Amino acid sequence: MKTLTKEMQTSISPSMALDLLKDGNKRFVSNLKFNRNLLQQANETSDGQHPFAVILSCIDSRTSAELIFDQGLGDVFSVRIAGNVVNEDILGSMEFGCKVAGSKIIVVLGHTKCGAVKGACDNVELGKLTGLIHKIKQAVDQEDTVNENRNSSNSIFVEKVAELNVAVSVKNILLHSPIIAEMVKNGEIGIVGGIHDISTGEVTFFE
Repeated sequence: MKTLTKEMQTSISPSMALDLLKDGNKRFVSNLKFNRNLLQQANETSDGQHPFAVILSCIDSRTSAELIFDQGLGDVFSVRIAGNVVNEDILGSMEFGCKVAGSKIIVVLGHTKCGAVKGACDNVELGKLTGLIHKIKQAVDQEDTVNENRNSSNSIFVEKVAELNVAVSVKNILLHSPIIAEMVKNGEIGIVGGIHDISTGEVTFFE
């Protein structure tokens, strides 16, 4: 698998970028990952990088973007934070990835059985985690189809909140970053949310 060059990155459209991620996830689920020479890629990217995607995902140890999308060194910017929430530093990182470094798509990737989402469902308060959990509470409050057992013991409720939390993060990115919003409006980049099923490895995108 070739290491991305600036010319290759430039030729990728937002829709092509999404297809590259979809195809990579299919390989991951089928255990048919590309054979890459990572040391060679390390050498070839030593003077510069040209990733085609920025992926915001959870810190969960089972949700490495490079693995579940079968990507190599220099292919994606990986931004990770518990609960795949958005803050100013993450927005700045995304603006760098797209406006400066040329990435063509932003993916907000939630996952099943997310501990941060469960914490929000249970109104957990613990040190600095409290503020992070509060960002997910917006999704908890938006969920209006489950009337009983609105806590982490209800797996259906948890997964509904996880999906809404992805949508909230996508909305917040576009709301709080005029740079990204303009690039999306102009068709320079795409933005999409998705959920990674940690049991199967499959990613479902919300297009």
